[in-house]
Amino acid sequence: MDTESLPLVVVLATGGTIAGMGKSKMSLTEYKAGTLLGTELIEAVPEVAQYARVRVEQICNVASPDVGIATWHRLAERINAICAQESDIAGVVITHGTSTIEETAYFLNLTVMYDRPVVLVGAQRPATALSADGPLNLVNAVRTAIAPESRGRGVLVVLNDEINAARDVTKSNTYRAETFRSGELGFLGYVDVDRVVYYRKPEKRHTVNSEFNLVKIAAFPKIEILYSYAEAGNAMLVTALLQAGVQGIVIACTGAGTLSSAEKEAVRNAVSEAGRVKPVFVRSTRVGNGRVIGRKEYDELGMVPADNLNPQKARILLMLALTKTRDLREIARMFTEY
Repeated sequence: MDTESLPLVVVLATGGTIAGMGKSKMSLTEYKAGTLLGTELIEAVPEVAQYARVRVEQICNVASPDVGIATWHRLAERINAICAQESDIAGVVITHGTSTIEETAYFLNLTVMYDRPVVLVGAQRPATALSADGPLNLVNAVRTAIAPESRGRGVLVVLNDEINAARDVTKSNTYRAETFRSGELGFLGYVDVDRVVYYRKPEKRHTVNSEFNLVKIAAFPKIEILYSYAEAGNAMLVTALLQAGVQGIVIACTGAGTLSSAEKEAVRNAVSEAGRVKPVFVRSTRVGNGRVIGRKEYDELGMVPADNLNPQKARILLMLALTKTRDLREIARMFTEY
């Protein structure tokens, strides 16, 4: 085989379970994530060489709960540089822990400025496990990254032979291999033995059509999430967060984005208090499916509905939105378009 004729893929390694090691093949839950390097992951799966030439860059090597804004920023900048400077790169694959892979994917979906495929991949079992899922996931991620059909679909997450859109996907099960789901919207497609096949495209703005240019962002505002439940103490927490300098709060509301009377009063007090920049509140939901839409009583409080973004992704969009504007109408537009 003429390997030089194969497409070139850059793998950006960040750690996670896919790079984890346990003491035995049955150590499925007790293991150290982010142990193996990205080069070792590729070397352990020679089948990748049937499809692409691979260049590995190690961004970090941590468990995914330790991935944060600094790593997101570094990944986005590196991907943008690769796409701008290296026209022969077919696509980018990011190895990542599954716990926060959806957040990294969505940040990149909003800040990568090119339409070349960017595919995040992870595993539910460590590399040392009996029936580890990482190797096949990695092969499938590379196959997805080189597929011409993957271009222009935004950032993708590939595990368990399934392709999900960064905006829609969420982790839905603690240990099962089929954990990643896009709720009622469903997968974009599959990675099967014969080919990578798609059935739909994301409709929301992303990547090349995004207005969030990292070059123009000097710093990110602090955004936090509050979880609503019966007799939640969120009124007290709103006060504490604002005293700590938080500029925006996403509330994982009950039902279709509803707040208790105490929570509504806390929001009302927060946005009416004189002498400081008004915080921005976003209504998301803890439900898992469906839209949060505008309602008069919440609109009058200046609360922005999150559409169907889950709380963790609403936080990312609000964080980026506040680097551009504090106009609530403009922020609401962004939540409609992204």
